[in-house]
Amino acid sequence: MRIRSVFKHSTQVVVEGALISLLVVGLMAGTAFAGRGGGGHGGGGGGKTGGSGSLAVVMVSDANGNGLANWGDALTFTVTTAATNPFVKMSCSQNGVVVYTFSAGFFADYYWSKIFTLNSPSWSSGAASCTATLYTTTDGTSITTLATMSIAVGA
Repeated sequence: MRIRSVFKHSTQVVVEGALISLLVVGLMAGTAFAGRGGGGHGGGGGGKTGGSGSLAVVMVSDANGNGLANWGDALTFTVTTAATNPFVKMSCSQNGVVVYTFSAGFFADYYWSKIFTLNSPSWSSGAASCTATLYTTTDGTSITTLATMSIAVGA
């Protein structure tokens, strides 16, 4: 029974890693296409745009008590959507370099952490520009972006 549990968890970790990788590649491709300018068709970086949803930041830990996201703080999101199995991915950059990425599922069966702690081995201090993306996937490969939100993280 323990082996089955470990196998199930390992499989879920691999699937989530693949989804995160797919989203990162899609966002990079979308950024490259956005840089071209010109007229073009709808859609957005990171997959299809459709459905609807909204995000709101909820502070979990606010070290300086200012109510704003700062390096080292922890936050989560209130997610509103009719989509099944929605995820939120947050990516932060300093001077154009991605220093933080974390993704979490916002549905009942997701039992890993939904807390985004604003630091990483490559982000040891300072302010960053972050983007939170609410998305869902229907077949494991097709990502639909439901909402995005920019978050300025202070030092």
